[in-house]
Amino acid sequence: MEAEQNLASDKQLDACGLNCPLPLLKAKQALNAMAPGLVLKVVCTDSGSVRDFQVFSGQSGHVLLDSQEDDGVYTYWLRKK
Repeated sequence: MEAEQNLASDKQLDACGLNCPLPLLKAKQALNAMAPGLVLKVVCTDSGSVRDFQVFSGQSGHVLLDSQEDDGVYTYWLRKK
């Protein structure tokens, strides 16, 4: 998938090596500091983050624009509501 090259982000968060729930908590903190409409790119290695980010986007109203997995590295693009 070439989504990484097609999706621009306004801020990036490297949460590699952190386990649940830290990638999501750090993403929440980063989103709180961003203006509405901006895009946060999150990169992490926690396989549990797939479900976490799907549920979070549904509950928070932030839009999960895309997600991908490549050799155990998970990348998410979230647009702040």
